[in-house]
Amino acid sequence: MRKSFDLKAEYLSDEMMMIISDLETHCSNLSLAEDKGIGVIEKRLDVLQEKIVAWDSDQSMIWDRDPEEASEYLTVVDEVRQVVESLGSLHAKVRDDDCNELVRRAHSSLQMAMARLEEEFVHLLVQYQQPVEPDHVSFRSTEDDPVDDLSCSSFDEEPIVGKIRSEISLHSEEFVIDLVHPTAVFDLKCIARMMLMSGYDKECCQAYINVRKEALDECLLFLRIEKWSIEEVLQMDWSLLNSKIKRWNRAMKVFIRVYLNSERRLCDLVLGDHSLSGRDSCFVETTKGSIFQMLNFGEAVSIGSPKPEKLFRILDMYEGLSHLIPDVESLFSEELGSSILTECQEVLSRLGECIRLILTEFKNAIRSNTSTNAFAGGGIHPLTKYVMNYIKALADYSETLDLLLEDQDDNDLSESSKAILGSLEKSTPVVHYLLSITSIVESNLEGRSMLYRDGALQHIFLMNNIFYMVQKVKDSELQKFLGEEWIKEHSKTYRHHSISYERTSWNPVLLFLKDEGICNPGSNSPSKTVLKERFKNFNLVFEEVYKSQTSWVIPNSQLRVELRISISLKVLQAYRTFMGRYSSHLDSVRQKDKYIKYSPDDLEEFLLDLFEGSAKSLHSFRRRIISIHNKDQ
Repeated sequence: MRKSFDLKAEYLSDEMMMIISDLETHCSNLSLAEDKGIGVIEKRLDVLQEKIVAWDSDQSMIWDRDPEEASEYLTVVDEVRQVVESLGSLHAKVRDDDCNELVRRAHSSLQMAMARLEEEFVHLLVQYQQPVEPDHVSFRSTEDDPVDDLSCSSFDEEPIVGKIRSEISLHSEEFVIDLVHPTAVFDLKCIARMMLMSGYDKECCQAYINVRKEALDECLLFLRIEKWSIEEVLQMDWSLLNSKIKRWNRAMKVFIRVYLNSERRLCDLVLGDHSLSGRDSCFVETTKGSIFQMLNFGEAVSIGSPKPEKLFRILDMYEGLSHLIPDVESLFSEELGSSILTECQEVLSRLGECIRLILTEFKNAIRSNTSTNAFAGGGIHPLTKYVMNYIKALADYSETLDLLLEDQDDNDLSESSKAILGSLEKSTPVVHYLLSITSIVESNLEGRSMLYRDGALQHIFLMNNIFYMVQKVKDSELQKFLGEEWIKEHSKTYRHHSISYERTSWNPVLLFLKDEGICNPGSNSPSKTVLKERFKNFNLVFEEVYKSQTSWVIPNSQLRVELRISISLKVLQAYRTFMGRYSSHLDSVRQKDKYIKYSPDDLEEFLLDLFEGSAKSLHSFRRRIISIHNKDQ
């Protein structure tokens, strides 16, 4: 139910109440009964008419003068009103020309008085209108805000994730403001009451509506809400539309919870003597134009193209409007405010449908984001970063999305995701959607990994990207939705790729450090020729691995260090063992250092250069060693 406000409780002092009481007593004592006759009425009307004309000829506003004069004017007008009522009763019994003339004159005087009261009413409404900006409501321009969302339109642009929702949280009861100065409300109510008693309720309400509609237009100007056609909104580029949506989200809260709530109270105060339905009608006519202007923008946004970069702004619009609908319902009656309430619900429904379309489009965009070129260095692909930050932000809207996401099929889920979904204690539409997104991303990454010719780099790429996904889930609210089982399974996956990388990349290198085939057939002595070939081939393969894998990237320092340590343990142990066992057999060989180029310490140092994303070569190291050796000689 809409809210109502008590004028006496908020504005009428004891002195004001006494004035109203005296006026009512005077009016009740004034009786132009039939037995006094036409002559008495005529004489009284002459006096009243003269006063009305005199006041009307003075162009200065009556309520800008002495308050006693305004009170006297209302008394005279009320007498004219009662003359009209008395003549109406007489005219029903006595139908002659004199009576007809008196009736005409009385109505003319009352009409003149009502016209003047309407002017005074409008003057007071305008004169005492308060500035539209409430001191206690902060509403700065959102165009000055830094980019803080996922609104970039390309997977190649990494989004900056932050709290996207508007932070304004206004409660109606806390932000009711005086739209008209309180000192003028009593006079406005007295004028409105007189016009209503005289049968000029339509004129009074229309005057009120006209003034307050303009005032609400000023509110929208202050909130920087322009009138955009649907076509203009649809043609806006995203950067402009993005800023308009941010502004709209904040403006809706301020407009409904501050201005409309305050407008409802003002209407109840000034038109308090009108019927409830009359006040409701007046309030609806005053506000519906501004409300529809705000809602039209929401409708225009909802029918635009369903692009993924729009999702979070539109989610803000949906949640904001959803939270405001109870406020709207409390301000408007179901009967007279039905058009406004219906439009709010329809716009909310369209925004919800737009969100569903965007979520579907987001899946399609991930699937279709393919390439014929491998991502340099095998690092974290921009697609992975974008999608994980995107769904991380989605988690903040889980309650809303659970309402909007209907039953989804399992076509987008991998077999492992289906198993994870089945293991969860509670499966919600959001969980299902998040699992489908991670499944699509993993499938996309598998396809991209095949673009690398080097099998080891395929595993590095998948390890990096799966590890990034796991870290994003562990460090965010996504963990609550995807669960420990998802983290466990995907941790196994990236470790599997780490192990597969080592096997693919370093097993061929370690083959040259094995004992098999070192000795000549039928002899226990190592073959120098074989040893030279083994050391020579080891050097060549190691140098090639070094050259390529220094250009590869492992962005996460912990993962990078762990993999280097694992490689070092295998390679250095095998190299030290092989050297310790066979290097002495090459002591008699000329240019021994041509075959045994590197010490174990050299290799350990070289391995620290891997995965830094900057290609290096060991030829420069070898030239430096030779130069130092020659100088020593």
